[in-house]
Amino acid sequence: MSRRTDPGAGPSTAEKLVAAAMEEFNAHGFAGTDSNRIARRAGFAPQTFYRWFKDKTAIFIACYRAWEDEERIEVGALVSRDAPAEALVETGIAHHRRYLMFRRSLRQLALEDPVVRAARAESRLRQVRQIQAWMGQPDSAEEAIAVRLLLMERLTDAVAEGELADMGLTEAGARAELARIVGALRG
Repeated sequence: MSRRTDPGAGPSTAEKLVAAAMEEFNAHGFAGTDSNRIARRAGFAPQTFYRWFKDKTAIFIACYRAWEDEERIEVGALVSRDAPAEALVETGIAHHRRYLMFRRSLRQLALEDPVVRAARAESRLRQVRQIQAWMGQPDSAEEAIAVRLLLMERLTDAVAEGELADMGLTEAGARAELARIVGALRG
């Protein structure tokens, strides 16, 4: 995907397509979205899509990267202010809730599509490196951070999806555990 070079200009064609695709994926899931609808939502003719993206999976991965960047910025702002762990937890849950259908598609595609699975692994490794940077310990144990990251991701998705409520339980325990994990990552 090409990036625009003039920061004063509006969004590039690729950025408009990614934004439109995210709206479609989040509304209809991966299976319920097609490239023609993405192009039309972005204000382009359907053939424009293929000038910028190989296929629907390629734009899904671009959306995933944009989702990841948005989360990193939101969490990074809190980390830089040394916000309490609970604020980081709430930000993560809110971010996952805003993108429920997209996250569902991501989980499913990561099981079925090796390209999406690889993109998810790369994303998680970037997140591990970001956590190491936030901790000021670039050489700290990747595996321990990755395990905590996976626990956080699964619990955050469970709270965002209302899985505990489905069992007649409150989210308090999950939120407390998420705060504990954040605290452990902070050292």
